Amino acid sequence: MKDLMRLRSLLGTEVEALLNNQIKMEAYNSSVYLAMASWCDRNGFDYSADHFYKQAEDEREHMLRFFKYVSDMGGTAVSPSVDGIPQEFESFREVFESALELEVKTTQAINNIADKCYKEKDHVTVEFLNWFHKEQREEEYVARRCLELFEVIGEEGTGRWEIDKAIPSVSYGNE
Repeated sequence: MKDLMRLRSLLGTEVEALLNNQIKMEAYNSSVYLAMASWCDRNGFDYSADHFYKQAEDEREHMLRFFKYVSDMGGTAVSPSVDGIPQEFESFREVFESALELEVKTTQAINNIADKCYKEKDHVTVEFLNWFHKEQREEEYVARRCLELFEVIGEEGTGRWEIDKAIPSVSYGNE
């Protein structure tokens, strides 16, 4: 019966496992972004808090895209449990450094899935992942530009306030 079920799925076993790992990663990222938003709220960085609330929602939407894709392809999408979410950060800058790290790891994970799909000639999943490649290019760009504000503006005096105020204007291209 198990072999018959696999025939009804358009996903190979390894690709399905990688996609489920990505579902968990996206859920984790969403939770971390919520923790970042909470930290920013507690520390008076209102614009950055709003930025991270939006990021948390984006990551949740990404998780749902992967989840629905696995289900649509006849696989078993696994609802993830998420733990180990950091609640405290050493500094305002560390929040943005952590955000960039999350995005770089996410890009690497998506590239890993694509590599496996190319090997298995799973062109349908490669096409699905193309949206995420573009999204990650934008996400990493914004995360890097936000972090660069710490160098451009500096944190001394009213610097952190100026950085916080500038965060909403950081975007990719003509968005």
